[in-house]
Amino acid sequence: MIPKEFLKQIRRIQIVTSKMVTDVFSGQYHSAFKGKGIEFSEVREYVVGDDIRSIDWNVTARMYNPYVKKFVEERELTVMLLLDTSNSFYFGTVNNLKRNIGTEICSLLAFSAIKNNDKVGLIIFSKEVEKFLPPKKGLINVLRIIRESLYFTPRYKGTNISNALEYLNKVCRRKTVTFIISDFYDENFERALAISNRRHDLVAITITDPRELFLLNMGLVHLEDRESNSSFILDTSDRYIRENFSKNALEIMDKRKKIFSRLGIDNVDIRCDVPYNRTLFKFFRAREKRLR
Repeated sequence: MIPKEFLKQIRRIQIVTSKMVTDVFSGQYHSAFKGKGIEFSEVREYVVGDDIRSIDWNVTARMYNPYVKKFVEERELTVMLLLDTSNSFYFGTVNNLKRNIGTEICSLLAFSAIKNNDKVGLIIFSKEVEKFLPPKKGLINVLRIIRESLYFTPRYKGTNISNALEYLNKVCRRKTVTFIISDFYDENFERALAISNRRHDLVAITITDPRELFLLNMGLVHLEDRESNSSFILDTSDRYIRENFSKNALEIMDKRKKIFSRLGIDNVDIRCDVPYNRTLFKFFRAREKRLR
């Protein structure tokens, strides 16, 4: 039985994200992600200005008038959402946890998909794959994606992106548009990304809290790595420690971005202190222009 507070959250997320899709994102999503190609629709009589290469000579010979083939975009896509639920995702110092922002992004993308008659599925992962919802159409499926993204309790604390991508390749034989929503605090996932990117259209959505990049001067602070359970005391009043912390954090981000760039994977960098809808909208617009 799902607690009432979760049902209220699910309803709130549904209202907020479906309104975003109706107002802005549906058209942007449609333009940014193309179908599998074009397929034959029908033939019609030739009119001045038609490309002569589209003439259907068999029909033309039978009808004694020129006819051309008409094609339409094969629009339907399969969208997969890979959501990180490792312990590092249960962190947030601004307005929300990274996990909750990830859930709202899943909801937004899922509503955009069904608005365009696409199938959408979900893989929840931590150190292992925790949950798989096969891609389907319809509102009921989207509501289940929201519920699982928000309510599901993972068994493991750590992160293994390679396992999630290998599982994706097993359950989705055909090409998908796959959004990986994570903070990417993991190692040795570049090879798995490269293999999956050859089969699918991957988009990496990274979610970062500002306190993961810059420490405030708060004196002695007890910090804990929730994935490894290691903990330590850090003197944040020491400027050298704060600067070194930021340097290491930014180096990790830069290394990650270089991996995405090298593999040709789109990266959307979501910050917890910046509304995610603005960042996603800019990404959709940029991708649309690139694909024209």
